[in-house]
Amino acid sequence: MTDHTARALPGSIDETLEMLAAHDYLAGRSLATVLFLALKMQRPLFLEGEAGVGKTEIAKVLSKAFGRPLIRLQCYEGLDVASAVYEWNYPAQMLEIRLSEAAGLTDRDRMEADIFSERYLIRRPVLQALSAVEGRAPVFLIDELDRTDEAFEAFLLEILSDFQVTIPELGTIRAAEPPIVIITTNRTREIHDALKRRCLYHWVDYPQAAQELEIIRRKAPGCNDLLSRQIVAYVQKLRTLDLFKNPGVAETIDWATALTELDRMALDPETISDTLGALLKYQDDIARIQGGEGAKVLAEVKAEMLATG
Repeated sequence: MTDHTARALPGSIDETLEMLAAHDYLAGRSLATVLFLALKMQRPLFLEGEAGVGKTEIAKVLSKAFGRPLIRLQCYEGLDVASAVYEWNYPAQMLEIRLSEAAGLTDRDRMEADIFSERYLIRRPVLQALSAVEGRAPVFLIDELDRTDEAFEAFLLEILSDFQVTIPELGTIRAAEPPIVIITTNRTREIHDALKRRCLYHWVDYPQAAQELEIIRRKAPGCNDLLSRQIVAYVQKLRTLDLFKNPGVAETIDWATALTELDRMALDPETISDTLGALLKYQDDIARIQGGEGAKVLAEVKAEMLATG
C-alpha cells in the first residue's frame, strides 16, 4: 500500500539533493536549487529537455518523497477543458430530469440547481489538483505541454496564477493549498512567455558519464561493472552522432536491463546489433548503427577503456 502521509518539504538545497538521491534520482546542484526554490516559493517548475532525460520522473519522485498523491495531466493535440478540467455527467443529469418530470416536479430553477451540483460534476486532473484539502496538496504533473495548442496554454494562465478555476454553473473553485506543479516539455514548439513567467525554469540535459553510470548501478543492479561502463561509454558516444533521436537515460536503463536478462558480460558487435531495439526507436538510426558505425563506436569505447585501465 502506498504511504500517503504528507511529509515536510526539504529545508535546504543539500536536503533536496539528499531527498532525490534517496529515491534514486541523481540530480545536479543546479536542478536541486531550482526545485528547492520552486517548493519554497510555491511556484510551478517548468522543465524542458529531450525526451527520456528524466523530467517526468522528478514528479514521481516528489510524490513518493512527500507522501502526496500524483495527479498527471498527459497533454496531447486537441486537449480541451472537458478532458483536462471538468465535465458534467450528462447521462445522469438527463435521467434525473426524466425522473423529476415523471414525479410531477416542475420547478425549473430547483431542477437546474440540482443537476448542476457537485453530485453530477466529473473532476478531471486540473480540478482534482485544486480540490485537495489543506495539508494534502498533490503533486500536479502537466506532462508534455508542447503537444497542446496555444488556446489551452492560455487557459492554464488562470490556474497557474491564482490556483483557481471558474465553472460557470458553480462559481470559482480555489485550491486550499497550491499543489506542487511540475510542467514538462520536449520543446517540439515554443511555450508562450506569459506562461513561462509564472514558473521557475530548468533545462534537463543528458547526464555526464559518471552520473549515468551511477544511475545504471542503481536502476539495473544486476548489470556487471564492465558491461555497465561499456554501455554508458557507448551511449555517450552515440549521442555525438547526430542521430534522429538520441537515446535518453530511460533507454540506457532499458538496454542495460535487456543485456542483463540475456546474461551478457560485455558488449560485442552481434549483441549490439540484436538488441538495438531497446536503445534506439527509429529504423534509420538502427540501420546506421548496424551498418558498421556501431562496430566503429564499440572499437573506440574498448580502446579508450583499455588506455585508461
